[in-house]
Amino acid sequence: METLDPGGGIPGYFAPVHRALTEQILLGGAPRSVAIVNGTLAGAVGLGLRLWLVGLLIWAVGHAAAVWAARRDPQFLEVGRRHMRYPAFLRA
Repeated sequence: METLDPGGGIPGYFAPVHRALTEQILLGGAPRSVAIVNGTLAGAVGLGLRLWLVGLLIWAVGHAAAVWAARRDPQFLEVGRRHMRYPAFLRA
């Protein structure tokens, strides 16, 4: 009788998982949703208020911060959302 190794696979069972199913969708190194919101905000300020330099500055700083955060933790957005749901302290 064959023993199952906890670190090994089960003979006959193999399920390949494609990289695209586990990795975040990035636009220019930033998470897709953050890049879209950042670009929309920068475009609204730059085009709507006609403050070109301020819009470019908002876009550059926001995108650089999002890329930095995505390099440190690719799922920082989901972690932040979950963090906001938990109370600051738990009653005992």
